[in-house]
Amino acid sequence: MNAIILTATWGVVMMLGGAFIKSKSTPKYLAITGLVLIIIANCIQMNNGASFFTVDVKNMLVFDSFNLTFINVVFGCTLLYFLLNGRDIEKVGEHVSEYFALLFFILCGIAIISTFNSLLMLFIGIEIVSIPLYILTGSDKRNLKSNEAALKYFLMGAFSTGIMLLGIAMLYGGSATGSFFIENIISGNAPMPPLIAAGLVLLLVSMSFKVSAAPFHFWTPDVYDGAPTVFTSFMATIVKAAAFYAFVRLFENAFGSMHEQWQTLIVILTAATLLVGNLTAVFQQSVKRMLAYSSIAQAGFMLFALFALSNMAKEGLVLYAAAYSLASIGIFAILVRIRDYTIDGFNGLAKQQPVLAITATIFLLSLTGIPLTAGFQSKFYMLMAAVQNGHHTWLVIFAVLCAAISAYYYFRVIQAMFFKESTGDAVLAEDITPAFKILLVITAAAIIILGLFPSLLTDWLHF
Repeated sequence: MNAIILTATWGVVMMLGGAFIKSKSTPKYLAITGLVLIIIANCIQMNNGASFFTVDVKNMLVFDSFNLTFINVVFGCTLLYFLLNGRDIEKVGEHVSEYFALLFFILCGIAIISTFNSLLMLFIGIEIVSIPLYILTGSDKRNLKSNEAALKYFLMGAFSTGIMLLGIAMLYGGSATGSFFIENIISGNAPMPPLIAAGLVLLLVSMSFKVSAAPFHFWTPDVYDGAPTVFTSFMATIVKAAAFYAFVRLFENAFGSMHEQWQTLIVILTAATLLVGNLTAVFQQSVKRMLAYSSIAQAGFMLFALFALSNMAKEGLVLYAAAYSLASIGIFAILVRIRDYTIDGFNGLAKQQPVLAITATIFLLSLTGIPLTAGFQSKFYMLMAAVQNGHHTWLVIFAVLCAAISAYYYFRVIQAMFFKESTGDAVLAEDITPAFKILLVITAAAIIILGLFPSLLTDWLHF
C-alpha cells in the first residue's frame, strides 16, 4: 500500500511544485529523492508487512513478497532511469516538473496492476498508466511525429480499453458468483462457459495490445519512434514489464485451472511475436526503430511466462523485467546522446567514447542473450520453464533460432562502433559527463552480476 499512496502523493507534490520551482534541474533532484523514499517504504512493507497507511481495500489488492519484489525491481529501474536521463527530460519542454509528476502517476498505476485482485482494479491501474503515457508521447509539441504518435497511441489505447471493458463485463456475467474477483471467475475444471470463453479472448486481445504482442503490435514502431526518445525508453521498459506482470497475474489467477484450453492461443501469439519482431528489426536502419521492433521480439520471450505458468516462469519474468529494463534504459540513454540515430551514427564510437562503446556492447549482448549477462539468465529461465511444461517443445527451438536472428541486428551496431571509421563527432560531447559514464558502468556491472548470480534477485521472491 505504501507504494501506491506515496507515488500518487509525490506525483501531486511534483505537479504543484511546478508552479513554484523555477529551475529546470530542481524537479529532477526532487523526483529522485521521492523515489528513494518510496523504495525504502516498499522495502519496509516487503520485509515486515508494515504499511504506513490503514486502508481497507476489501481484498481488491493483495500484497505479497512476489509482487512487492517486482514493484521494487520496477522502481529501482525507474531510479536508474531518472539518474541517467534526468537532464534529457529537462530538454523536452518547459514543463519539467509536470513530466516527472506524470511519471509518478504511471508508477502508481504500475503498483496497482502489480497487486490487483479484482478486474476493476486491473482496469483502473491500466488507465492510470495509459493516460499519462498519451500525454508524454505528445510532449514534444513542435514535432509533428510526436503529435501523430500521441494521437495514434490514444486511439489504439482507447480501442483496447473498450475491448477490455467488454471482456470484463462478459466475465462478470458468465461467472457463477457474479464477482469481479479474479479467483472467483472460474470454479473447478468444468468446460469453459461460452461467456467466460468470450471474455477470456477479449482480455487476451486487450492485454496483447498493451504489451505489443503480434498481431496487435502495429502501433508500437510508430509510437516508439515518434515519442521523445527519453520517454520511449520508459515506455519500452518499465511500462512493458509491468503490463506483462499484470498479464500473467490475470491469467494465472483467473484462468489457471483451464490452462490447457487456452495455451494454444498463447503458443500462436508467442511464435508470431518472435517472428515478426525479429524479422522486421533486421531491415531497420534507424537504431531507435530497430529497438522498437526489438522490444516486440523481447515480448515474445516474456510470453513464455504465460505459456508455462509455473514458479520458474514467474521468477524468469521478474528477472527478465530487470535484465531487459537495465539494458534498454542503458542503450536508450546512449542513443539520446548520438547525433545520428542511424546505425552509421555509431561509426567509430569506440575511438571517441570508449566507455560508451563498451557499456553499449554489454547492453546489446544482454539483449541478445549472450552468456554471463542477465539477458542470458532470463531467457534461460523462460525456456527451461517451457521445457518443463512438456508441451510444444518446438516453440523452444523456434525461440532459440529467433534469438540467433536478433544477434545479427544487435551485432551490426557493435560492428559500427568498433570496426568502422567515423566521419565526424558521433556524440553530443557536452552531455557526456563523468557522472553519466559512472552510471553506465554501474548499470553494465549490475547486468553482469545478475548474469552470474541471478539468485540475488530470485531469492527475494519467496522471502
